Amino acid sequence: MVIGIMRAFLGFWAILCTALLPAGAAQAQQARAGERADFLLIDKSDRRLWVYQDGKVIRSYSGLQYGDQPVGHKRFQGDERTPEGRYTISYGNPQSSYYLSLHIDYPNAQDRAYARSRGRSPGGLIFLHGQPNGLPYEQRIPGDWTDGCIALSNAEIAELWSLVPDGTPIEIRP
Repeated sequence: MVIGIMRAFLGFWAILCTALLPAGAAQAQQARAGERADFLLIDKSDRRLWVYQDGKVIRSYSGLQYGDQPVGHKRFQGDERTPEGRYTISYGNPQSSYYLSLHIDYPNAQDRAYARSRGRSPGGLIFLHGQPNGLPYEQRIPGDWTDGCIALSNAEIAELWSLVPDGTPIEIRP
């Protein structure tokens, strides 16, 4: 009897929590069934991201937003450019200043060496993320506005969040 009551309570709690999620987050929960990214590809010039599983595209997103200087590879802290090259999604941050974020492990050894040879810092803390917290869920800041990160809509990052495990390789092409 106690187990039956506990199951009923947990079922009710799960339904209540799902109902309280923003619309995009509830849709992201549905995207999890059997789908897991094993590779991400971004084409900066096309402003497009493709999500791959077993060599097949399972999702794509367009209209990506970058730093104020979107052309060229990130070289130094403060240059407001988005990195180019092969990296890894190292972790997700649900407590981000933006609606969810996935950390890209920039800088790699080559990025650090280049910056060091010029007496500069390569910067860091590059993420795929949603829009700033505090905006209405559906609102999107126009244009390029990040400091080198890659921004998506909140609904898109919620879905991506559900698909991308830590350790997923990402390639960012010019």
